[in-house]
Amino acid sequence: MIDKIKLVLSALLLAAGIAGFYLLADKALVLRILAVLAGFAAAVTVLWTTAQGQTSLGFIGESIAEAKKVVWPTRKETIQTTVAVFLLVLVMAAFLAVVDIGFAYMVQWLMGRSA
Repeated sequence: MIDKIKLVLSALLLAAGIAGFYLLADKALVLRILAVLAGFAAAVTVLWTTAQGQTSLGFIGESIAEAKKVVWPTRKETIQTTVAVFLLVLVMAAFLAVVDIGFAYMVQWLMGRSA
């Protein structure tokens, strides 16, 4: 029961931070962003004290660790893959155009109409 109250409080703190951004519309952008960050930090702090929050934040941490393990392609590999995809699209477009024209002639022939 206490965890549910903490989760609701966490959501309210986040909403308060976002509301602060709009309520401080006449203030400097930095102050508005600080309001959002303060609400976010308070929400995460309260969320961390719940079992569900620790599980969720642990999952986020593991996801970040896995994302850091990704090996990104080099510029050369990216260009080669892009060219290969572009050429395949052109070949498939030409093939489908030929098939479409062939079917059109076949339908006209079957219906007894001359082209």
